[in-house]
This record gives sequence, C-alpha cells and structure tokens, in this order.
Amino acid sequence: MNISILGTGNMASGLAVLFTKGGHQVTLASRDASEARSVATNLGNDIQGGPLDTAVDSAEIVVLAVPFGAAADVIKAAGGLAGKIVIDITNPMTADFSALTVGHTTSAAEEIQKLAPQARVVKAFNTVFASVLQNGGQVAGQPATVFVASDDAEARSQVVALAESAGFKTLETGGLAAARYLEPVGGLNIALAYGLGHGTDIAPTWQRAA
Repeated sequence: MNISILGTGNMASGLAVLFTKGGHQVTLASRDASEARSVATNLGNDIQGGPLDTAVDSAEIVVLAVPFGAAADVIKAAGGLAGKIVIDITNPMTADFSALTVGHTTSAAEEIQKLAPQARVVKAFNTVFASVLQNGGQVAGQPATVFVASDDAEARSQVVALAESAGFKTLETGGLAAARYLEPVGGLNIALAYGLGHGTDIAPTWQRAA
C-alpha cells in the first residue's frame, strides 16, 4: 500500500520504518517539506519526504501522527483528506499528561472525523510507544497489540492488514466510539510508563481463552 504519514516525530519515524519493512511505500509529510525530506533521508529504507498538500495525493492510507491539538490545522493543510483512510494515533492529553481533554461523550478520533467528514477515520496505534516501534513493534520478544476501531468496516480491515504486515498483533474493537475506551488505555499506558516508572518498553494487550 501507499502510505503517507503526517508528522516527522518519533512515532511517525517508527511507523514509517515498520511499514516499509512490511512492503509498503511510505512518505513522511510536514508543513516544512525540507524537514520531512531530511527525516526521510536519515531513516533510509526508500522512505520519501514532502509537503502536506501533495504527499497525500496518491496515498491509500494517511496516518495522522501529530498531537491532537494540531490535528485541525494539519487536516486543513493536507486538503481535508476526503476519501482517504485516516489512521488517528493521537491521545488527547493535557499538557502535563495527567488527564484526557475529551472523553465520555466523544473522543479524539470522533472529533477528527468531524474535522475530516469525508475521510474514513480509524483509531489505531495510540497504545504503542515509539520505543516499542524502534524495537520492531515487540515487547519482551512478543508482538505488541494494535487495537483498531472504525465505523467503516472495510477501512478497519485494511488497517488491520497494515498493522499485521508490520509485525503487530491486532484486535478489532468495533466502531469509532470505542476510541472513548482506547484513549484512556493510552492514558494509562503513559501513566505507567512515566508516572510510575515502568518505562516505555511496555504495551497493553488482551488475553483470551483458546
């Protein structure tokens, strides 16, 4: 698949490498195109870099890898993302990471769907730290779990396939409103990693009887 990742931070870089290793074409995109190209060059693996307004043109899947607070501006700069599968990896946290800024009646993913009403928004990867990506998507030698939620079943299936091609386990969690549960799990992961000193080489999963 052709993947465009909007952002150049650690999560964007980690996903870019894993996706390319999974056999996909990846472009990093930023409002600062020179920065995107520089990061892409440093990552290697035939990853490309470019500006937001053109990098998404040929993309089958777009990954929104920016802070939730920047989502509106980035979506606008990228042209609205109409018709694209958009993976939202954000967690809507306060500046000190002590609480969520939205919840109960909505989620970051649902608000992003409102910002990009013609996109097919999928919540995924929000419970995986960048350090886990740098370890090949594994924790203690086992694939981390990516939880996937979307109102669009086909888009959800495509993101499941993408995550599994990159070496992750997956668990479909239903419609986009399930992000109201997944984002607090992301918050718990952050609290365990930083507030309680467990470090970032951790990831939640779900155990099931055979």
